Amino acid sequence: MLPLSLGLLVIAGLLGSVLAARHLRGGTTPLPSGLFGALHGLVGIVGVAALSLALQGPPRGVAMGVGAFGRIAAALLVLALLAGSTILVMRLCVRRIPALVIGIHATIAVSGIVILAAYTLVG
Repeated sequence: MLPLSLGLLVIAGLLGSVLAARHLRGGTTPLPSGLFGALHGLVGIVGVAALSLALQGPPRGVAMGVGAFGRIAAALLVLALLAGSTILVMRLCVRRIPALVIGIHATIAVSGIVILAAYTLVG
């Protein structure tokens, strides 16, 4: 289940990278479609749900020193989901989202994915 959650979250990260690049490019580029953003959010939610199910199993990675990485990654990814929800609300109220908000969401999410990768691949 951990490899599945990691794969889903990497896909969500790639979709988010495309969204961020299109949004930050500005100019004549149209704003990212809501359907593409919804797909990004849905894949992220399913990835976090798969991670929470995987963390209910037996402990792993204690011998390698990454025993707590699963819980840390889950906490960071839940924070990223909250930041993404903030982006959704801002998108519904305001046409243009500040780059700082997108950067905070991306930083938290990528940090969670990297820690999850270490937990999955090393543990």
